[in-house]
Formats: sequence, C-alpha cells, structure tokens
Amino acid sequence: MLKKVAPYIGEYKKYTIWAAIMMSFGIIANIIPYFFLYQIIAPLTRGESIGLDYVMIRVLAVAVCEMLYAFSYVKGLEFSHISAYNTLKNLRSSLQGKLEKQPLGNIKELGTGRIKKIFTDDIDQIELLLAHAIPEGIANIFIPIIIIILMFIVDWKMGLLSLVPLILGMIAMGMMMRSGMAKMNDYYESAARMNNTIVEYVNGMEVVKVFNKDGDSYKRFGEVVREYRDFTIAWYKVCWPWMAMYASILPCLALLMLPVGSAMVLSEMLTLDKLILVLCMSFAVGPSVLKALNFAGKFPQLDYKIDELEKLMEHPPLKEGNSAFKGTDRDVTFEDVRFGYNEEEVLHGVSLELKQGTTTALVGESGSGKSTLAKLLVHYYDLDGGSIRIGGQDITDMTLEALNDQVAYVSQEQFLFNTTLYDNILIGKPDATKEEVLDAAARAQCNEFFERLPKGIYTQAGDGGKQLSGGERQRISLARAILKDAPIIVLDEATAFMDPENEGKMNAAIDEIIKDKTVLVIAHRLSTVKNADKICVMKEGHCIAMDKHDDLLSTCPEYKRFWDASVSASTWKIKGA
Repeated sequence: MLKKVAPYIGEYKKYTIWAAIMMSFGIIANIIPYFFLYQIIAPLTRGESIGLDYVMIRVLAVAVCEMLYAFSYVKGLEFSHISAYNTLKNLRSSLQGKLEKQPLGNIKELGTGRIKKIFTDDIDQIELLLAHAIPEGIANIFIPIIIIILMFIVDWKMGLLSLVPLILGMIAMGMMMRSGMAKMNDYYESAARMNNTIVEYVNGMEVVKVFNKDGDSYKRFGEVVREYRDFTIAWYKVCWPWMAMYASILPCLALLMLPVGSAMVLSEMLTLDKLILVLCMSFAVGPSVLKALNFAGKFPQLDYKIDELEKLMEHPPLKEGNSAFKGTDRDVTFEDVRFGYNEEEVLHGVSLELKQGTTTALVGESGSGKSTLAKLLVHYYDLDGGSIRIGGQDITDMTLEALNDQVAYVSQEQFLFNTTLYDNILIGKPDATKEEVLDAAARAQCNEFFERLPKGIYTQAGDGGKQLSGGERQRISLARAILKDAPIIVLDEATAFMDPENEGKMNAAIDEIIKDKTVLVIAHRLSTVKNADKICVMKEGHCIAMDKHDDLLSTCPEYKRFWDASVSASTWKIKGA
C-alpha cells in the first residue's frame, strides 16, 4: 500500500524518514530507564549495598532519558505531520484535477455524500497512516526486535519464552484482520449509502414538510442509519474477541517468563539478576509491539480507502482535444447521436442540424431525451456513438475551454455561489468591466429585484442562492449568459420559474440576446417556441418530426396532441376564481 501513497509524498518523503528516526531514538530513550532500574535492583538481589549517590545518578539519568524521549517523539511527530499534510494536499489536488476531467453526469451519479466522504473523511483517515502508522509503526516494531535479540543474548531460554505471547498475539491479530476484511466492503458501502441519504434528507426537508411526508422520509433515513449500525456492530462482533485476546496477551511477555524463570532460578539454571534483567526488558517490549500492531490493524481500512480514491481517479476522463475552435461557422450538427445511462440507451441515432443564426426547439414528453441532447452539446457526457460538430469541428477535438467559449448554457435550475450577485454574474466573463456586468443585469431584468435588496447587486446570494427566488436565480443565470455573449446558446427551460407578470419581460430579454445566435431551446410550454425556425419533436429517444410550427400541426399527430394539450392547459382556472 505504501507504493500507492508514495507518488503523492514526493519531496516530503525525507520528513517521513526523519520522523521514523526521531521516534526510534525517542523509544530507545524511553527503554533505557529499565536498564537503570535493573542496575538498582540487581545489586540488592546479590546482597550488595549501594549508596544514595549511586541511586540518585541513575534516577537523574532516567529523568534525562524521559526528556530526550519527549523531545524526540514530539520532533518526530512534527516531521511526520509536515509530510502527512503536504501529502494530503497533493492527494486532494490530484483528485480535484481528475474530478474536473470527469463527465459531470458521472460526478452526479457518485452523489454529494460520497464525494464529501472521500474528500474529507477518507482522506483524513490517510493522515493516520502518514503521520502516525508509518513512522511510529516502524519505530515501535524495530526497537522490540532489538530487545528480543538482547534477551536471547542474555539467556536463549528466556528469549524463546518471550516469543510465545508474541506468536499467540500475532495469531489473534491475523484472525481479527481476516474476519474483519470479509465484512469491510459491506461496511463502507453502507457508510456511503448513509452519507448520500443524509444529504438527500436534509436537502429535501422543505418538500417533506410541505407534503407531510415526514414519516416516509424519516423511515428511509432511519433504515439506512440502522443498516449502518447493524453492519458496524456485526463487524465489531467479529473483530472484538480477537482484539481483546491480542490486547491482553501481547503486553504480557512475562506471562511465561516469570513462573518458568522463577523455577529456573530455584533450580539454579538461571541467575536471579538475569531473570530481573529480561523481565525489565520485557516491560519495554509489550507496549511497543501492541502500539505497532494497533496501527497495523488500520492498514486494511486505509488500503480500502486508497483503492476507492484510485477507482474514482481511474474512471475514463471526458474526451477532450487540445485544439482551439477552428470551425468555419457556428452551425451545430448532431450526427447519429447515441447515448445511454447505465448501459440503457436513451438516444437512438438522433441526427439534427442547427443552422447559424436560427432557433431550434426541442419538444416532447418528459424522458424523451430533450435535456440529454442539450447537455451533450455542452459536453456534459461523452457520446456512446455518433458525433456533435460545431462549424464542422468535432467538440471532442477542442479543449473544454474552447468549447465553453462557444456555448452558453442556461438550465432550469442554476447554482449560485455564496458570494455577491455581482460576482455571480461576473462568472460569465471574469474580465468584464463593471459597466458590462450592470448592463447584463439590466437586460436580464434583474434591476427590479435589486432595488428591494439591502445592497442591491452587491447583496450576498446565500448558500446555493437561497436569498433569491427560483425566478430571480434564473435571471441571474441569464445575466451570466448575456455577459458571456457566446455565439451558441442553449436554453433548457430557462423561463420555468417565471411568473406571468415577469415572463413577458424575460421573453423580451431572451429575444434580444439570441439575435444572430445559434439557439437550441427546450420548453414544455409550446407557446414559447411556436415561432422557432425549426421544431424537433422527440419521442422515446428518437427525433420523429422536424419542421415549423404550422407545418407540424398538419403533418405530425404527436405534435398536434402536444399543442392541443398546451392550448387547453392555458385556459384552466381554479373553480370559483
């Protein structure tokens, strides 16, 4: 697993090495006092008298060793954390770069809960490995090996007896890891489901309250929490008996050494001072081995987390060229476009041409593929087949920056950052002047609600734009598109949140900004697109008809049905109103 982490450590590897060295020195300083203790006890067992000076010198030496231990260990932790946090920075930066190249659809499929868990919880867990498990683990396993070798030098029989608890403890540790690994995948998958459900539960709280669905929503929330609880308890039930066994046995190297060694002393097979020496050394071995093995128990979990990160990074990136836009014009061509979600095809060989300076509308039932087709134009996903070209150039041949310069996308639901409305509009063209931003806001009919805001255009939008209504957020997104002034515009239900009073103003603003642009518009209200240059009727992933409004009424029964339903809906009234 260290091979997986190593590429992200880079130049900070030397800090990890120094951390292991300093911690090893600290552990040695913490072990030496046992030998001073032996020097005090051994003469007494032989009936020799020792002076107060002899004892005080060794007590002082113990104090110096403890200070050296504290200094070395803290310095080692300082080095290890420098390495750890810079490695985490590199890992997060690498992951961010990989994510930015993923199709947006794939990122949404992961879910915000899972991405949050990977970026924060899982990566933070790796800090334990880098800052503690590697340097402390190396130090705490290296020193006991030296001490056990010294035990064999003092008396090989005592050395063998010291190995028995270690072997039993290792067996228990191995059984715990073997049993725990079998349930680890289920545990982490359950944790990911719980994270996603919690995020969904919180985000959907308003809908839940309005429609009195507290019971249903909380039931699902409770189920995933209980599922996580059950997996956790089941995992611990399997692991805890073995953990209790090795935690009890490993620190007790004297388990056999004390009774057997005492018998050997009585039978004169071993001197008392040697027994005391190996017992003193055993006190230093147990805690270090236990600490090292406790870190070892974290390695399978961390291995799983790094595998998850690498799986996310290894997902095929969005196909992207390295060319600037080289198209001859702003004609957009969909040629035999095929696309599917999770291996289920939803667009079946759609071919469509958008002439420069014209408006093409996509209409059809929900799920017919309208929005998917629009998102493919802005390279939201990679195609499964066919091609999309702008001015004869395939969109996969150009960089995303070059493509984004050509296309402005205004969707039904737009996200606003928690900064000022001015800055949110400025996203459309970061180098725009203040006058350009204010002009774009005015053309998008934003001034009307700016007047009632405490700081006007400099008011904070709030998290996700919560300070504004849905229609106001859409007008801000429209202002972005106006400021961007891209030659191709995609409007995906851009007036969905408009009230009747402001819809006329919005339509006037849209009419102004789409002049001389290549426009692809999606609308459920056919009255808003009846004047389009061309209307494409979508059904179950196919383009079944394409013509002007009047011609479609006479040649396409499906479109006529939509139109009749639209006209009928416009006359609906609430009874008694």
